[in-house]
Amino acid sequence: MIILATLIEAFATILHTLVNIYIWVVIIAALITFVRPDPYNPIVQILFRLTNPVYAFIRKFVPTLIGGVDLAPLIVVLVLQFVDLFAVKLLFALSNAL
Repeated sequence: MIILATLIEAFATILHTLVNIYIWVVIIAALITFVRPDPYNPIVQILFRLTNPVYAFIRKFVPTLIGGVDLAPLIVVLVLQFVDLFAVKLLFALSNAL
């Protein structure tokens, strides 16, 4: 049982880290759009490739353009925070219960 509990705890820790890294990617990509970056910059391309598919998925279900401001990054961050607070804590609780 201790092996399973440790495995679940390790998975929860990795999920927490990945969620936080992606939140920072979304925040940085959103901030970069305010300064009109060079679209040929490799860092800008990586950030947009990591975020645009998620934004497109959200835009299929929710109109995100309000008053000229795209709220897709905010929605992504809120969903990721929910995943972090709910799923990760649930996994930690499960590993502690074992």
